[in-house]
Amino acid sequence: MKSLSFVFSLFIAVAGCFATVGRSAEAAKKPNVIFILADDLGYGDLGCFGQKQIQTPVLDKMAAEGMKMTNFYAGSTVCAPSRCVVMTGYHTGHCFIRGNSKDNLRPNDVTVAEVMKAAGYQTALIGKWGIGHEGSSGVPTKQGFDYFFGYLDQHHAHNYYPSFLMRNEKRVQLKNVVPNEGQYGQGKASVKKEYSHDLLANEALKFIDRAKDDPFFLYLALTIPHANNEAGKEGMEVPDYGIYADKDWPEPQKGHAAMISRMDTDIGRIIDRLKQYGIDDNTLILFSSDNGPHREGGNDPDFQNSNGDLKEIKRSLHEGGIRVPTIARWPGQIQPGTTTDHAGGFWDIMASFAHVAGSEDEVPADTDGISFMPTLLGVDDEQRQHDFLYWAFYERGGAQAIRRGKWKAIEQPSHTPIRLYDLSKDLGEETNLAAKHPGLVKELSVLMHNAYKPNDKWKFPAAKTKKVQQKRSGKK
Repeated sequence: MKSLSFVFSLFIAVAGCFATVGRSAEAAKKPNVIFILADDLGYGDLGCFGQKQIQTPVLDKMAAEGMKMTNFYAGSTVCAPSRCVVMTGYHTGHCFIRGNSKDNLRPNDVTVAEVMKAAGYQTALIGKWGIGHEGSSGVPTKQGFDYFFGYLDQHHAHNYYPSFLMRNEKRVQLKNVVPNEGQYGQGKASVKKEYSHDLLANEALKFIDRAKDDPFFLYLALTIPHANNEAGKEGMEVPDYGIYADKDWPEPQKGHAAMISRMDTDIGRIIDRLKQYGIDDNTLILFSSDNGPHREGGNDPDFQNSNGDLKEIKRSLHEGGIRVPTIARWPGQIQPGTTTDHAGGFWDIMASFAHVAGSEDEVPADTDGISFMPTLLGVDDEQRQHDFLYWAFYERGGAQAIRRGKWKAIEQPSHTPIRLYDLSKDLGEETNLAAKHPGLVKELSVLMHNAYKPNDKWKFPAAKTKKVQQKRSGKK
């Protein structure tokens, strides 16, 4: 009996070992996911999207090896709400953080990181967070990230030579000196020793080194090419101008170009590290930008045609403020050299990554996202389409915009006549067709205003009374 008992115990132990190995093998088959987010990179800032002056060979090669997404949109036209849309899958008509603020994600907010973590992924955020501050419930390590290194506060993230960065929930002191440093670490350094972007890039490589043997999700939220607004006309901070040093360009434009090329080089280092570990074919990389190009820190977006053929820039709901250059690369899965005009955006990222991870059940049912993985994988007949895409912006008099198929309606500022554009023929939004299609304008107006959910903080300005309008116009 003892012999039989021993054999049975041995059988159970061996079976358990095989089961563990089986689970590990199954987990290892799950693809890694890297989401790289640039900051204020315009639709026209990459060579593969038409840029002629700034060199981006790595990202151009990524597009050649993967797919360009030419109808992909940021969650907002400024930083914090765009990142909230990425993390939570809700558009700016009803997400919690709808504008640049000091608000923090709440404990009950479900993030992409939590969805990935539920599927057994190691999770890391390296770079700029902007939706949770020190000591709050919104810090990354309380929102599903196992590891965080970078900036919590968006004003802190202006400074490329800060006196500190955050590692998890603690400050890491750097060798830079920032006189008259602001409350959140913002300012202009007088002693510049450690360039934050370089630290972020190196930290990303270190995370891949640690996480390579198991599925991982890396959110690499770079600050390039945002300006240091506190540095005035010298805000395009970069250690050197590199290949642009001898260009007959204004200094800020050299800095702008050098930042983008520096980022491009570091993305190449990340791809090389994946290849070194033999996990390149098992890694989906999605690259995008949080909104359109800026006119800050001395930068002139017109000089290098940063918005391409699109109208306006950051802080506008015209295409130049929200349509962003997006590339997806997954060797062996995404057909090389392909382009899609599928209309999607940041609210789709949670659903898409959950699709990859097999954790769709973890996504809240009321989010606005639709997985774009069928498009990436070339099964277009399985791709669901949005009924419409929606944006709300609460600064500068407020604004709303909606896209439905080829039609784009925009009310900017609030309580002004809605403008209507046919994006299939008028990418630059030059011809307002509202007068020719009053029925469509009315239909889109109803959809647009129903998409906004009232909120005590995020409100559109009240409509001016006729008496006030007459007074301002000088009429009686």
